[in-house]
Amino acid sequence: MKFLRTPSERFENLPSLDFKENYVQFQDMQMHYLDEGSGEVILALHGQPSWCYLYRKFIPVLGAYRFIAPDFFGFGKSDKPSEAKDYSYEFHLESLVSFCEQLKLRDITLVVQDWGGLLGLGLLGQHPELFKRVVIMNTFLPVGKPLKLPFKIWQWFAKYHPSPTVSKIIQFASHTTLSKEVLKGYDAPFPNKKYKAGARIFPSLVPGKKDDPAVQYLKKAREELSKWDKPALVLFSDKDKVLGGLEKFFYHLIPTANSQQKILIADAGHFLQEEKGEEIANYIDAFIKGDLEI
Repeated sequence: MKFLRTPSERFENLPSLDFKENYVQFQDMQMHYLDEGSGEVILALHGQPSWCYLYRKFIPVLGAYRFIAPDFFGFGKSDKPSEAKDYSYEFHLESLVSFCEQLKLRDITLVVQDWGGLLGLGLLGQHPELFKRVVIMNTFLPVGKPLKLPFKIWQWFAKYHPSPTVSKIIQFASHTTLSKEVLKGYDAPFPNKKYKAGARIFPSLVPGKKDDPAVQYLKKAREELSKWDKPALVLFSDKDKVLGGLEKFFYHLIPTANSQQKILIADAGHFLQEEKGEEIANYIDAFIKGDLEI
């Protein structure tokens, strides 16, 4: 598998990202992750086309925990397979399994959003014994039903655009106007179009047919969550143009989600961690402490 590695100077002087770099190996490639603090483990998974930069505001608030946030292959400081055909749901899921094994992670509080949900909840479905709690933000678990036209257009745009600008995608999906400095952080992993194979192909990996290879894993995730007896917190935002309203799906699916306060993050778009990071981190802290139980 051929891959690219983003030059380190691309990540210099990014706002509020002065954290140590950590790496594990998978199939001869480097997977980058943040690993800050100590205590109970929080594993936070980003979506497309973002990276662990999305969680930088969580770390100061959650200093009493061990906060771990990897970059999926193709994103952030992780290596980037250069061919779209090298990306698959199973490839990313296997890399997450390997990641948890190498770091010997147990009793995890899982935090997911967007593709972090498809993959992270897929991981939970395969290995529920690793997880102690789950926090679900702005994501879904598609199992092969035909996709709606707007999403098909997004898949087509991402796949065939010569070189989509990642920061423009982040801004479009946000409710507030983000600063140039922040947007620079989202463009940093992608010096040119050669580095964008993952960002371009991820939307096409969302299963729109029942025979899609990802469906078996997402069905298993639904099955595990439908009988989940551990704490679960659903935190969607109110201005998400992509997945707004789907919090109802998770409240219906997960029995224990209804044992927590029902919280909707106000005035935030799809990437709610960017717009309301500190607020969300405080809710997660309260959730772990048991202060949101009803």
